[in-house]
Amino acid sequence: MQAARTFCATEGRCSITMSRTVSSWILSSARSSIVSLGKGRWYSIRIPNRNKIKWKLIFSKTHPYPAGSCSLDRTFSFPKAFRHTSTEEEHFSFQLSPAQINHILRAGELSHRTLDLNGKSANSVLRFESNQLASNSPIEDRRSAATCLQTAGMMFGVFDGHAGAACAQAVSERLLHYIAVSLMPRQSLEEIELAVEAMKPVRPILQWHRHPNDVEYQEISSQYFENLRVYWQHLLDLDTEPGFSLEEAMICAFKRLDSDISLEVQAPQENELMRNIALQVAFSGATACVAHVDGVHLHVANTGDCRAVLGIREEDGTWSTLPLTRDHNAYDEFEIRRLKREHPRSEEKTLFVNDRLLGILMPSRAFGDVQLKWSKELQHSILENSCDVEALNIYQYVPPNYHTPPYLTAEPEVTYHKLRSKDKFLVIASDGLWEMLSNEKVVKLVAGHLTELNMHKPPLTFKKPVNLGYMHNLLLQRKSKGLASLDQNIATHLIRHAIGSNEYGEVDPEKLAAMLTLPEDLARMYRDDITVTVVYFNSETIEDYYRNHK
Repeated sequence: MQAARTFCATEGRCSITMSRTVSSWILSSARSSIVSLGKGRWYSIRIPNRNKIKWKLIFSKTHPYPAGSCSLDRTFSFPKAFRHTSTEEEHFSFQLSPAQINHILRAGELSHRTLDLNGKSANSVLRFESNQLASNSPIEDRRSAATCLQTAGMMFGVFDGHAGAACAQAVSERLLHYIAVSLMPRQSLEEIELAVEAMKPVRPILQWHRHPNDVEYQEISSQYFENLRVYWQHLLDLDTEPGFSLEEAMICAFKRLDSDISLEVQAPQENELMRNIALQVAFSGATACVAHVDGVHLHVANTGDCRAVLGIREEDGTWSTLPLTRDHNAYDEFEIRRLKREHPRSEEKTLFVNDRLLGILMPSRAFGDVQLKWSKELQHSILENSCDVEALNIYQYVPPNYHTPPYLTAEPEVTYHKLRSKDKFLVIASDGLWEMLSNEKVVKLVAGHLTELNMHKPPLTFKKPVNLGYMHNLLLQRKSKGLASLDQNIATHLIRHAIGSNEYGEVDPEKLAAMLTLPEDLARMYRDDITVTVVYFNSETIEDYYRNHK
């Protein structure tokens, strides 16, 4: 498999050195680039990173919705105590104390260690650590982690939403269930179906590992369960044993969930709130990367431009990187050839315009986004019978050269890797991380973090010749060590470096503070939402497997 395309920090998102002079320039340039085009809406007419915004349509920030409305923006938010809401604020400061920086960076931390009754881990997953940092307001990324209770293994997912958070929210709640059901033996499916028919409690399928701020669509959970039930009834009707392989299960689950998202919005629905949620889910979109770990068997299913990278410690102590996904976008030759095969030759020059699918969307695979899957007639029929689609932030737009839909698929690519004792960790993250840090840099940071917490600061060493720039960097190292070395959560450590690193690869506290205090109408120009999950593997358990299977 070819390594996925690696984006450097200067490719697509503005690379900035946050000195006081630059900070002032950012603020003044942002104020001059934003124009008011009507009450309650702000549009940027000069966006440096326009090519990195996944939907190229001009989106708006509307007034808060009144009570009882159908907005989904309430689903998730991080503390905004230190973040400016607009570049129009008169008293604007990029200054944050170390404690304030840590408060912001650690708000989304989540960690879990797998232990048996003896306090030891017999699982090939030793622990995982995760975190998120918002750029959009509210954040459009989601994440999931769960232990399978009726089958073997653990699952970890990262979901990068666009055109709103609704689709990512729904996929993060539902996809792992669809995968787990796809893997269950026929007898287990029959048992749950009998329990539901008899209105008896159903044994849980997953044990979720969630952050306190992670929420669910309670209003629509019953419908989600009913559609999951229809899916397992379909699996029972297939009457196949032994059932799907893991790769087949993941592919089938991805495709079935995306189909259900499309069908749910087409079905008659008397409950207005549930219909509005279904509309927002279908007309927004999400990329997804899910890892399933069962003993030494690692499967990664990817749709879109999230990424999974394995960190490997070689016998000589050096670290190497193994990408387990490809970014599905206009930079990938496989994706270009796939789409050309699926559409008439007359459309070859219009499939990708300005490195976007139909000139609109950055990823070439995603959940939702029915605007790029349905016929024009179906879109018109659904939207004309809906409530105020503008209030739902649904954008009615048919791109030019829209002739032979669907142009977008949620079908994942699945990669299998048999874990070895030298495979130490897996990093799954949304593209907000990979735009800032290369695969190699991420693995290096995680590897360094494995030993850094229990070590003293290394003495300063001087290289010859010594210049002012080099001395300045050494001072920054000392200054930043007080912040970076405190991170117990590796995902926080990665996020800190992603947004705060200087040209020497060290965290610059001043740049970090500036990046965290960027106002909502400016932050998206300089960084995306970032979600990171790092899964550490248990080398002893993996070695035991190979000793017992010689």
